[in-house]
Amino acid sequence: MAELLRAGRRRVREVWMAEDIDPAPILEEIVRLAARARVPVRRVARSRLEGAARTEAPQGVLARAEPLPEAELDDLCQPAPDGTPPLLVAFDGVTDPQNLGALLRSAEAAGATGAVLPRHRAAHVTPAAAKAAAGAIERVPIAVVGGLPSALARVSELGVWVMGLTTQGGENLWRLTLGDGPVLVVVGAEGPGLSRLVRQRCDVLVTIPLRGVLSSLNVSAAGAIALFELARQRHETKS
Repeated sequence: MAELLRAGRRRVREVWMAEDIDPAPILEEIVRLAARARVPVRRVARSRLEGAARTEAPQGVLARAEPLPEAELDDLCQPAPDGTPPLLVAFDGVTDPQNLGALLRSAEAAGATGAVLPRHRAAHVTPAAAKAAAGAIERVPIAVVGGLPSALARVSELGVWVMGLTTQGGENLWRLTLGDGPVLVVVGAEGPGLSRLVRQRCDVLVTIPLRGVLSSLNVSAAGAIALFELARQRHETKS
């Protein structure tokens, strides 16, 4: 909620707070941010707030805002105004909104400049995903594409290196050196992983070495590890 008001990417019509909510510093900050943005704050019955919320446990606060704006794929593939090359993440068949939100949160923390979501057979930015993202959806531009394989082909045309994560058979992530070049990391669905066409569009397939008994990581954890490894390489290249 606070990040929604801070970012200012979309208009917030009003903020609802439950009448019985206990005072807390974060609520005071939300009220201050709302006042600064000239957004009215209304006290409503908790039953009314929970009835309007589209997620479980809304925690007594609800924002009524415009839809999240969609980014253009070509724009995401361009360097940032300060010259920072793109660091993107794409989701192939990820249908769990919790995983989508968690990875968007990690992506923002790693310095990712954008995300790519297929329009069909994939999780989208639902209230559950937004809650798991903890404000990251307001900071990471998201492009929604008709088909991921064709989108990856376009990304490659624009000079962005496409790296797909796979549970086995890929190059060792710790031995891969990409420096500070433009990169897009593709994560696949839990279980089946990357689809065949998506694998074919990747420039390289990468595996995260595991030391334990289990054979795979949660998709959001795997994506976070890959993004932070790329962020580390970028930092060392600049140092």
